[in-house]
Amino acid sequence: MLNKNIIEEINSKVSEILQNSPAKDVERNMRAALSGVFSRLDLVTRDEFDVQQNVLQRTREKLTQLEAKVTELEQQFGISRTGNETATTGTSQEKSDSA
Repeated sequence: MLNKNIIEEINSKVSEILQNSPAKDVERNMRAALSGVFSRLDLVTRDEFDVQQNVLQRTREKLTQLEAKVTELEQQFGISRTGNETATTGTSQEKSDSA
């Protein structure tokens, strides 16, 4: 019982000393400074980040599916991407030559 009272008394004295020490003031000042810096930054919460990461992942998957579908349709209609670009370039040159 006596030991428990001594430990509690020591604990309360140490807490009192730490509360009145410059270290506590430094901690409060650092928290205030960091809070001010963070409020000026364009930060998002972890939840918002995770939501956007999931949206991006689903969008990438959809893009991959659509690219595969476009490739499939091009093969069905016999269209090649490089051939299509060349035909477009050739048409533009013909228009400038005739002008």
